[in-house]
Amino acid sequence: MSIRTIRLIGDPVLEHKCAPVTDFDDHLKDLLTDLRDTMYAAPGVGLAANQIGVSRHVAVVDTTVGEQEGTFIVLVNPRIVAEEGQQEEEEGCLSVPDVTEKVVRPMKVTVEAQDADGNLQVLQGEGLLARAFCHEIDHLNGGFFLDRLKGLKKALAYRKARKIQKAG
Repeated sequence: MSIRTIRLIGDPVLEHKCAPVTDFDDHLKDLLTDLRDTMYAAPGVGLAANQIGVSRHVAVVDTTVGEQEGTFIVLVNPRIVAEEGQQEEEEGCLSVPDVTEKVVRPMKVTVEAQDADGNLQVLQGEGLLARAFCHEIDHLNGGFFLDRLKGLKKALAYRKARKIQKAG
């Protein structure tokens, strides 16, 4: 459909929990197409609906950034139901440009979500895929990867993000 503008940190739509999806209709399918097109154009490995200004509990993920067929994942009303292990890796965000930080996430996660037609799916992610699932679900709940930081590191990262936002 179309490539949408990615909302940046400070935009109120990013700061609130998204509403659950109850209608699995053409509007949802159009939103998923816009999310996919916008994510690939950015390019990114995931995108939540509120990042394009739509407060719905919907996200998409593709850790290959569209380079491998069949890796595009739709997450409607996702929730993490199990976590295992730990990883600490550099993380960034399309809504927080030019800011990256090492963030602790689970090494493995199990996610329950619906697909574009409303069918329940249980997905497992490890490594980067687990990180992407967690990152996008944080967005849908009104959070950022920066919220996972602690103390001075968190304050400095938010200060840098606000400074970049004002300069842009």
